[in-house]
Amino acid sequence: MTESSRWLWMAGFLLLGWLLYLLHPILSPFLVGILLAYLGDPLVDRLERHRLSRTGAVVVVFTLFSLLLLILLLVLIPMLGRQLVRLYQLAPEVLDWLQGTALPWSQTHLGLQGDLLQLDQLKQVFAENLGKTTGVVKLVLAQATSSGLALLAWLGNLLLIPVVSFYLMRDWDVLVERVRHLLPRQREALVVRLTGECHEVLGAFLRGQLLVMLALSIIYSVGLMLLGLELGLLIGVLAGLASIVPYMGFIVGIGAALGAALFQFGLDPYPLIGIGVVFMIGQLLEGMVLTPMLVGDRIGLHPVAVIFAILAGGQLFGFTGVLLALPVAAVIMVLLRHVHDLYKLSDLYGESSPSD
Repeated sequence: MTESSRWLWMAGFLLLGWLLYLLHPILSPFLVGILLAYLGDPLVDRLERHRLSRTGAVVVVFTLFSLLLLILLLVLIPMLGRQLVRLYQLAPEVLDWLQGTALPWSQTHLGLQGDLLQLDQLKQVFAENLGKTTGVVKLVLAQATSSGLALLAWLGNLLLIPVVSFYLMRDWDVLVERVRHLLPRQREALVVRLTGECHEVLGAFLRGQLLVMLALSIIYSVGLMLLGLELGLLIGVLAGLASIVPYMGFIVGIGAALGAALFQFGLDPYPLIGIGVVFMIGQLLEGMVLTPMLVGDRIGLHPVAVIFAILAGGQLFGFTGVLLALPVAAVIMVLLRHVHDLYKLSDLYGESSPSD
């Protein structure tokens, strides 16, 4: 590659980054549509191998996604909403328990001094706002409806998602093949290999790890609700989502569940033992069944890279940045691995001669 070509490519990447920065407020529905098409393409390909037309396979997968979304909207979200409201209602009682039971115990056994958490002030804030829940809802609705254009834009973006995902899913293989034909002939093999590695990383993470998160959410939620934990569904879903980073779901989930159990059941050992059993079963299933079966031995993103990418993307571009974070991190990781291989083959890395 000549010097002028390098500068031309660099200018093109800078221009692309600048355009993404300018357009990121409207990119969210397209990125969500691309994500859904990427997740659904393997299912569509599998149905095609069973002699179903591409459009028919897309309709089947699209209908499946729609049913899952409908179940989520009609069943899971209302249940989680009720548990969030219940958590808000229980907050003053939790503060009373902390002040009357947990804090005296910690002062006696751990030597803490005074009201370290200023619980009286927190109780006062909750007492003042507890009865204003409906008022807050009305205020939010009033703010949303006061800006008609913003509301219409939000609804339009929401309706764009299924349209974009349907057409991209239908034409995914065609688009990939056309992009491949546009690659420089001398660089096609290298670009295809690097793209395949990026696809392997993203596939392992998105298709594999998201299914692991879903399975763990179900295991934890069902187990905690069977134990009679009042906020079991909320804690189980939270633990499943936190498992996007290995072991974080276990730590967050068992900590929240034990705290809720101590408040609800006191020092009764059986619920506490049951919670430990639920999370141990979840960890064993994740390590021995779910991860080997759904993710396999494919190279995924490092947990630290996942955390940094999500936080950096959200900080720079908001929700659009969160959607772009993991694909960009996967591409960067593959490119860094390629640069590392080139460095190991270069004269700069070469071992010193015996005379040196």
